[in-house]
Amino acid sequence: MKLKSSEPFWLVKNGLLHTYPSLRTDLKTDILIVGSGITGSLIAHQCMADGYATTLVDRREVAHGSTSATTSMLQYEIDVPLYQLTEQIGARNAVAAYRGCAAAIDELAGIVREVKSDCGFRKKESLYFAAYKKDQAGLLRELEARKKNGFDVSWLTQAQIRSRYGLHHAFGGILSAQGGSMDAFILAHDLLAYNHERGLQVFDKTEVKAGRYGKKEVQVRTEYGNIITAKKVIYCNGFESTEMIKGAFVSLQSTYALVGEPEDGALSALEDTLFWNTADPYHYMRTTDDGRLLIGGADEEFAQAARRDAAIGKKVAVLERYAQKVLPHYALRPDFAWAGTFGSTKDGLPYIGMHPKFPGAYFVLGFGGNGITFSVLGMRIISDMLQGKISPLADIFKFGR
Repeated sequence: MKLKSSEPFWLVKNGLLHTYPSLRTDLKTDILIVGSGITGSLIAHQCMADGYATTLVDRREVAHGSTSATTSMLQYEIDVPLYQLTEQIGARNAVAAYRGCAAAIDELAGIVREVKSDCGFRKKESLYFAAYKKDQAGLLRELEARKKNGFDVSWLTQAQIRSRYGLHHAFGGILSAQGGSMDAFILAHDLLAYNHERGLQVFDKTEVKAGRYGKKEVQVRTEYGNIITAKKVIYCNGFESTEMIKGAFVSLQSTYALVGEPEDGALSALEDTLFWNTADPYHYMRTTDDGRLLIGGADEEFAQAARRDAAIGKKVAVLERYAQKVLPHYALRPDFAWAGTFGSTKDGLPYIGMHPKFPGAYFVLGFGGNGITFSVLGMRIISDMLQGKISPLADIFKFGR
């Protein structure tokens, strides 16, 4: 019997890159950020660039939440197709959201260069393909919606997909020029280390238990009773925000992923492209920079962490069977398998901005399949809000929309 790690691949691969102390005293700061994953680290980077005295805390070790479990696929495509999103929120807003995500990938590339991160950022194409023949009509409609609005896309037939990638059971698809991949765990660490050297205060294993919110000042109390006083607090705590915000604003899902053994050259046809399909729940694939196949999906409604993790073995078998179906020439041998929890919204969009029940607080909650690009958009939106500026995307992503 071959044992597979149930820890996320990125966590095992990278180990403990940087450690920080827990908070042991009261403190005052301009900006308090709660959450040290890729979202919190990006927001901290922007707040430091804007000249604020900034403090970041996390209940865990740095980046050990959802960021350690992400597949780090960088896409501008939102979980809700453009033509459907247009029907939900109007053409202007839908196109703005898609264009914002497309621009975010290039902005992220600039940030990686700025902090000299060794996160393996790489621009790639993205193939959104039909899992069933009946899905072709919807994809062709999506293709026209994107072409109409200037996105660099083209159609690949079933034969072209098989010839180019060796991918079976792909009944045509949309090839997008804009996409990318990286190791978000490393980038989060690199961003925090870069800014810590410049004065960012970072405290891990420091859980915020309660808060008193006001327009001029926010005070939060940690699990050890220390008080942090801030002019503003920014919550970047993903699905854990449901512990604070009541109501059905997000649906929690469990997702599963596995990473195979490295096999030199076997995946060369897949290296420059991200893959995801129209199944519900959908499957997604990418290669890692050390020649492994990463495949994920088999999502289901979240119940509790113990039940989610207990299903890893069963879900890995599902993903293995799918890999054998679409890549019959590739002998996948799983090395790592894990489960994660993520949030999804009805329109596939994040929640970024203020919540009426928490004056003085902002939220950057990048729900959906492309939470990393949403986090980059959150940097700009929150930066504008803190400076009293109007952000063109703020109304699209606000609570109560």
